[in-house]
Order: sequence, then C-alpha cells, then structure tokens
Amino acid sequence: MHNVILSRCRELAQYTEEPGFTTRTFLSPPMHGVHAAVGAWMRQAGMEVSIDAVGNIRGLYSGVNANAKKLIIGSHLDTVPRAGAYDGILGVLMGIALVGALQGRRMRYAIEVIGFSEEEGIRYGVPFIGSRALAGTLDAALIEKITPAIREFGLDATKLKDAQASGNILGYVEFHIEQGPVLESMNQPLGVVVAIKGQSRFEIEFLGQANHAGTTPMDMRSDALAAAAEVIVFVSRFTQGMGGLTCTVGKIHVEPNASNVIPGLARISVDIRHDEDAMRETFQQLVQDEAAEIAARRSVKVSCTKLLEQPTVFMDEEFTARMAVAAPHAVHMTSGAGHDAMILAPHMPAAMLFLRSPGGLSHHPAEHVLPEDAAAAFEAGRRFLEILERLEVSHG
Repeated sequence: MHNVILSRCRELAQYTEEPGFTTRTFLSPPMHGVHAAVGAWMRQAGMEVSIDAVGNIRGLYSGVNANAKKLIIGSHLDTVPRAGAYDGILGVLMGIALVGALQGRRMRYAIEVIGFSEEEGIRYGVPFIGSRALAGTLDAALIEKITPAIREFGLDATKLKDAQASGNILGYVEFHIEQGPVLESMNQPLGVVVAIKGQSRFEIEFLGQANHAGTTPMDMRSDALAAAAEVIVFVSRFTQGMGGLTCTVGKIHVEPNASNVIPGLARISVDIRHDEDAMRETFQQLVQDEAAEIAARRSVKVSCTKLLEQPTVFMDEEFTARMAVAAPHAVHMTSGAGHDAMILAPHMPAAMLFLRSPGGLSHHPAEHVLPEDAAAAFEAGRRFLEILERLEVSHG
C-alpha cells in the first residue's frame, strides 16, 4: 500500500501551473485535475466525495451509525513554487489509503479525509485558507480577497460557512513529512509532534527616491534597496547561535528594478519562528526597530505590514499519547514548520505524525520519502485507527 501512496504523490505532481516543475497555488486551474484524481481514489475507497466552497476536497466514510463521532484526517494539496511531490499531498493520500485498507469495514466513528485547498499562502500571502474555513476562522477581509478566485474556480463563495466542521468531532490527525533534518540525524523514520512553533510573518517596505545611478553621489542617495539589504544582513547575523529562533527573508520586490537606476522602493518578507511566543514577539519588535533606525540613517521611509501572527500550538495530550502508542519508537519533537494542524488544534483534539525527510530537504523538487518510512507511517496509522476503535467501544 505504501508504494501506491508514493506513486500517487508523484502522479499528482504532474498537475502544475509551470511545465517541468510542480507549482500549484490556491484554486489554480491544475487543482481541477487534482480533485478529479483524488476524488476517484476516495470513491474507490468507499467514500462520498464533495468539494466545499473554499475548494477543500472531502471524502466521508460513514461509521456504523448515523450519529457516530467523526475523525478527520487531512493535509493540503497546494504547493510552493517548484515544489516536491510529498509536502502535504502525502498526508491526504495516506488518509485515503487507511480508509481503503478497511475494505468496507465500518468503524464506531466516521472518517473524513480532507485535502485542503490552500496551506502555503503563496497566492494571497496568507496561509491556511482551507483549514481556516474548516475551523470557521476566515475573517471578512480575507473572504473578500479570495472570493474572485472561488468564483473563477466554479464555486459559490456565499456558502463558505458550510465548509465549517460540524457534528461530533472525535479529532484531527495529520501525516506529514518532517521538512527538516532532525529525524534523519537521529536515524529515526517517524516523529510524534507535540507542538508547532509560533510564526510571525510581515513585510517591510522602504520608500526612497529613484534616481540616476551615475550622476547621484553616494552620500546624496535615498536607496531603498540598500536599506532593505542592511535588514537582511542584520537578521542573518543576529540569529546565529540563537537556538530555536529562525528568521528568513524569502521574498524581495524592487522598483524600478533597473541596473542603472537607484531603487526607489524595496519590499521584503520577514518570517520569524520560535516555540516561545515571547521570544518571537521580542525579536519581531527588534527587527522593526532596526529597520526604522536604518531607514532614518539612509533617508528613506519605512512601513511594516503584518501578514500572520500565529502563536505556538500544542497538540492534544491524549490524542498525541494514542499516536505515541501507535508509533512506539517514534521520536517526540516540535515542528518548526507550520501545518494545518496548528489551525485546527484550538478547535478539536489534534495529533501529527512526521516522516523522515532524506537530506532534510523540502520545498524543493528533490524532496523525497523512503518507502520503508511510508510503510512504517501507514502501519502506525492503522494501529491509531484501531486504538480509537477500542476506545469508542469501551466508552460504548
């Protein structure tokens, strides 16, 4: 079964906006093909398939009775630009395979497998749109922003409330590649996630004065890009040796972007993560204060726009303990990457299981999963379902 899961991941990688690479953003045209393939596999496993108003594909496998509790297994189907084949997608296909392995047997709880339409935040700069819809936490401004894409995809934005999780939810479980080097460094295939680090994402914009590169003396310039470059160097140097603190500038926008013109505008993204919220918030303020000092010294204006403020989220202790029983040799660890589980954990019991990432590589075409690790995760998933079944029987 694990080989089927991995081959299906590679098959979905062919649905892309960019030939030769896997790039699939929120409700882009290739997602229609993904929905068709995933929907067919869900039906083969015995699920009823639907697509909600935000574009999440949902496969429902009913329990032994109509009012049974519901376990949600999910992850995302969108990608970063030029992605690998497994980030997010593996968790969706793992859920489908686990339901298929039941071979029609009904549990004392229902299972809903969800492929979230958007987790990465590439198209609108805001992540977790699919899981936010499930949690009922989409705000009005974001709904207004994404409505044209929803309509263009052929969905009805007025029914977004129907995407919210309903009924008696047993919990949420997510299988995901680690996207880092920790498990490989420990020679361990699996990790049970106990917490997901908090994130702060914001943009810093420097506004200077575009001017001629040859005729404007260096001490008379308002160079927006030079100011942005100082911030980039500052965060790189400051975070060295700071333990779990990470800060990344991954995106730069420059205008007018000509080799013989002093940049009049520069905008950079800043991504800060730490498992202690106070540390993350302190460093965020430090970066913004440094940007203000640099701007004043270089005679440019500066502004900051917050994109995401996500506190550290802990997985449910009981659900995580059950996953630990299902994967008894797994390492217990904190996730440095954000996942849909961090959006859903405040609303329902949640657990996550990581699979080793060879080379610690993710968000890259060479992203890989070892077949033996996929097999180990699948068996842990089967045991997890049986543990929940026994508990439901005992609670009778």
